[in-house]
Amino acid sequence: MYILLALIGACALGIGAHFLIGGRELRGVVVTPAIATAVAGAVYAALQWAGVGQDSIWLWLASILGGVAVAAVATVAIVVLRRRSDADKRAALGI
Repeated sequence: MYILLALIGACALGIGAHFLIGGRELRGVVVTPAIATAVAGAVYAALQWAGVGQDSIWLWLASILGGVAVAAVATVAIVVLRRRSDADKRAALGI
């Protein structure tokens, strides 16, 4: 049940990251929070299987902040790729 706290925390911080990272018009609203939540769940589960206890601060920091960090990097990559793709299409069309 504690994993829900990690998932909710990562999702909430992912929403904040969505609004802090530019290029919101180039991606979906739920992309950043979804990536943050998925990564947080995977990291939390992996650390639990590795034997890290629920009372360890490293479990919480790695799952929540790690998920948000990965989501932020992925979101920036998505925006950069989308801008490059749009520029290539404009150049091909002569716009």
